Amino acid sequence: MNLLVVGGAGYVGSVVAARLLEAGHAVTVADSLLTGHRDAVPPEARFVAADLSDAAALGDLLRAGFDAVLHFAALSIVPESVAQPARYYRANVGGTLNLLDAMRAAGVTRLVFSSTASVYGEPDAIPIAEHAPTRPTSPYGASKLAADHAIGFECAAVGLGAVSLRYFNVAGAYGPYGERHDPETHLVPLLLEAALRDAEADPVRIYGRDYPTPDGTAVRDYIHVRDLADAHLLALEATTEPGHRVYNLGNGRGFSVQEVVEAARTVTGRAIPAVDAPRRPGDPPVLVASSELIRRELGWAPETPELEAIVADAWAWLGARSGQPA
Repeated sequence: MNLLVVGGAGYVGSVVAARLLEAGHAVTVADSLLTGHRDAVPPEARFVAADLSDAAALGDLLRAGFDAVLHFAALSIVPESVAQPARYYRANVGGTLNLLDAMRAAGVTRLVFSSTASVYGEPDAIPIAEHAPTRPTSPYGASKLAADHAIGFECAAVGLGAVSLRYFNVAGAYGPYGERHDPETHLVPLLLEAALRDAEADPVRIYGRDYPTPDGTAVRDYIHVRDLADAHLLALEATTEPGHRVYNLGNGRGFSVQEVVEAARTVTGRAIPAVDAPRRPGDPPVLVASSELIRRELGWAPETPELEAIVADAWAWLGARSGQPA
C-alpha cells in the first residue's frame, strides 16, 4: 500500500514507518519537525515537511494519492498542556480535524490514530478496559479524547474505517530508532541519560513514595516500542471495513517506578542516583492496561514483555548514539 505517516519523525512514528517499510509498503512521512527529528525518518521513506495547522498544504499532500493514513502528530507533554490548554487543543484537535477534512476530500478511507491511555484519567478498576469511563485529568488527555470522538463521528458520516490505539507507557528502541525528547520527561530515558553522566548533582526524581502500592511508588504499564509498532500494522489491516474501533495497548502487567529504577541499574551496571520528590497532581497510583480485546480480535501479543529487555534495548540504542559503551 501507499501510506502516509503523519508525525513519522517522532519516536513511535519512526519505528512504525520502519516496520511498514519492512512489510513492503511505500511510506511517505509528513512531519513539521517541531518535536520530531529529520534523521529519525527511515532513509527509504519519502519525507515531506508539513504541519497539520496548514489545511491547504495538507489537502495538496493528500491529493497525491494514499491508501491509508497513520496519524501520530501531537503535542504530548502533560504539564505543558496544563499551562497551555488552548495550544494543545489547537494542535491535537484542530490538526486532526484538518487531516480528516483532507482525507475526506481526497477519498482516503482508512486511518490508524495514535491515541493515549490519558483519556481514562483516574480509573475505577485495574486493568483498564476499553469500556472504562473516559475522564481525562489534563488538557492533553482531553484533546486526544476529543480527536477520538471526531474520528468516530467521521466514520459514521462518510464510512471511514479507523482504529484508535490507546497506549500506556512506551519504551525501548528498534535498530537506529529510539526515544529522544526535548525536554525529556519519560522515566526510562531519564534514568539511562543519568547513567551516562555524573548525575550526582542532578539525580532522577521519584515522584511519590506514599502510594497504596507494594513499594509505595506509582505503578505503570510498559510496552516495547516494536511491539507497539506491530500493533499498528495489525490495526491497519483492520481498517478495511467502515467503523471506528478502539484498542488499549499495554503489557498487561504493571511495574513500579522503583522497579524501573532497579531495572535500569541492573542493565547499565551503574549506580543511578535517585531522590524522592512529592507526588505530582493528577498522578494515579496504578495504570495498567487490559489488552484482551486487541489480542482476541487482531491476534496481537507483545513479544518483549520483560522490563529489563525493554530497558536493555533502549540502553543499547543510547550507547550507540552517544558513542559510549552500553
